Amino acid sequence: MTIRLLLADDHRMLRESLRRTLTEEGFDVVDEASDGDEAVRLATDLRPDVVLMDVTMPDVGGIEATRRLQASNPEIRVVMLTMHADESVVSDALRAGAVGYLVKDCSTDEIAGAIRVAAGDEALSPELAGAMLDEVRRIDPEPAEESDQVVTKREVEVLQLIADGCSTPEVAEQLFISQKTVKNHLASIYHKLDARDRTQAVLQAVRMGIVRLR
Repeated sequence: MTIRLLLADDHRMLRESLRRTLTEEGFDVVDEASDGDEAVRLATDLRPDVVLMDVTMPDVGGIEATRRLQASNPEIRVVMLTMHADESVVSDALRAGAVGYLVKDCSTDEIAGAIRVAAGDEALSPELAGAMLDEVRRIDPEPAEESDQVVTKREVEVLQLIADGCSTPEVAEQLFISQKTVKNHLASIYHKLDARDRTQAVLQAVRMGIVRLR
C-alpha cells in the first residue's frame, strides 16, 4: 500500500525538493503546506498517513500544529523536521504526539525510513528510541515495578523486540511466528496500553516497567 504524505515547511524550495525525492521513493505526496495552520487544515481534509512537519514555521509552528492535529486526528502520524536535534525540541515534539524526528541534513534514505516507521512499515529508529528513553527518564526517573501486567508473556516479548528496534518481519523471525500473528499481537497491545502505534506502546510499556530501552 502506498503511503500518503503531506509536506509542511515554510521554505518552498525545500518542499519542492522533498516532493520530487519522495515521489521517486514511491510515496504519494498529496499536498504541501507552508505553515502549521495550513498543515492542520490540509491534513484534516486530505487524511494523509503521515505529515512531514517542520518545527519552525510562521504563525503556527510545527509542534503546536502537531498538538492540534493529534487532538483532532490522532490516526495521522507526524514526523518532525528540525534544524538541530535539540533535546528540548525533541521532548516537546514527543509530548505533542510526533512519532519521529529528523535533522534537516539527513539523507534521503533516512527520510524515507522515518516515514515508513511512522506509517508502521519499519522498525523503531535508534534515534527515536534514545529520545524516548530520555523523555521517560525526565517524566519518571524510576520505572514502575513489573506488577499486575495487562499484557501477556508473548506480548511482552513482542514489545521488547520492537523496543530493541526490530521490524515486524524480524520479530516474526525471532519468535518463530507469522507476520500476521505479530500484527495481531500489536493490535492487542495497542488496545491494552491505550496506544495508537508502536512508538506510544513502547513508551507506555517502559513507563510501566514492562520492557526496557537498551
